[in-house]
Amino acid sequence: MTALHVDGYEVGSFYDEMFHSSGDVREFCRPLLDEIRQLPLATLLSRKDAIEKAMFRMGITFSVYKDGKTQERIFPFDILPRIIAAREWQTLEAGLKQRIRALNSFIADIYNEKRILKEKIIPTEIIESASGYLKPCQGLRPPLDVWCHIAGTDLIRHGDGQYYVLEDNLRCPSGVSYVLENREHMKRTFPDLFRAMGVAPVYDYAQHLLATLKSLTEIADPTIAVLSPGVFNSAYFEHVYLARQMGVQLVEGSDLLVQSNQVFMKTTAGPEPVHVIYRRIDDTFLDPLSFRPDSMLGVPGIFSAFRAGNVALANAPGTGVADDKVIYSYVPDMIRFYLDQEALLPNVPTYLCWRDADRQHVLGHLSELVVKAANEAGGYGMLIGPASTKSEQEEFARKIQANPRNYIAQPVMALSRVPILLEDHLEGRHVDLRPFILSGKDIYVMPGGLTRVALVKGSLVVNSSQGGGSKDTWVLQQ
Repeated sequence: MTALHVDGYEVGSFYDEMFHSSGDVREFCRPLLDEIRQLPLATLLSRKDAIEKAMFRMGITFSVYKDGKTQERIFPFDILPRIIAAREWQTLEAGLKQRIRALNSFIADIYNEKRILKEKIIPTEIIESASGYLKPCQGLRPPLDVWCHIAGTDLIRHGDGQYYVLEDNLRCPSGVSYVLENREHMKRTFPDLFRAMGVAPVYDYAQHLLATLKSLTEIADPTIAVLSPGVFNSAYFEHVYLARQMGVQLVEGSDLLVQSNQVFMKTTAGPEPVHVIYRRIDDTFLDPLSFRPDSMLGVPGIFSAFRAGNVALANAPGTGVADDKVIYSYVPDMIRFYLDQEALLPNVPTYLCWRDADRQHVLGHLSELVVKAANEAGGYGMLIGPASTKSEQEEFARKIQANPRNYIAQPVMALSRVPILLEDHLEGRHVDLRPFILSGKDIYVMPGGLTRVALVKGSLVVNSSQGGGSKDTWVLQQ
């Protein structure tokens, strides 16, 4: 019987989440290691193959936009789960709840009283120059005074073992459908191990999401819809999946109309009122009458209906201002200002290129830093200094000098590693983590979230668009 080669695993110089630097397994990971050691390699590989085929049949894909074309790809999956100890998760959960409370307070404040700007905690020009800042949202008060109902906060673990917040995703964060599907396949693959280790469940996320959406209206039996840009969107599978899981309608802009500041869904029986919309369309495409007049994705008049209080939108328009990577750097200040607390989860140290001293430092150390555009995502618009060429550094230097407000820089963080199954042995790969946070009357944090793994050896870029895959994330309950 051929077995998996485990003993030759190289921990390397990075923080490994399954093995100590000595090579000994971390105690809370031992049941997993014992399980895969005793399984014949052929059994393990066949289980992995079965999961991949099942995902392919279900159409669990994402889209990559390249050279003006859309490419559909299967999201790669690794069969070995990432395990997070109960005590570690308690700290993460508390820190994520603290962060979303502060961010919701911040968004409400900048569109209303502007206290944080008057106190000069954040420069007014930084807010007003953010692409996600929408002047039409001035004076808005969404239901419960909550702006961001669904957030996906990206975390990394550095070489010191500490978790850091890499960025906030508050507009239309995606990836939760992969979490739920990964878990379903893993429960069937390792049912006994799953029960024995006491893994926290995630199956009820859709119920928590539905409860959050229902909390945004006083109507007893509201009509709820997921608003999607359509089949060509990279996360369309997720739009379909969540609508189905919640038992609500999936609509596109052309399925809705606004009459007398009320939103209706077109049906064969005539227009039907819609009370809550979980939108997966970016802010400025939502309403061509209020934002981009060239948008063919949104619904004319929906923003006026929202402003009038006749429909609830999750997330609220204007929330995207907090996705700006420059504004991200001020979240610890927001936590102090609004909550009178210190941040439980630190940010990655960040240089703001609009500051003269920071910009000069960045320009002088481009080969050592990670440079990011303030509003890019998916691994685009980024320079990884140690892996860049001289010409790439010169190009970014020109970009920074031309528009300093649009760039930040951070040290290269030594992302933690976890083992992946590679043929007949284990190899370490870098990972990040995107937990999903729901905010309504209460705050719910999904135990775990989406672990993205850089399947390319040595790569620090985990984004699916850049060759990354995913793992199931097991949060232990004790």
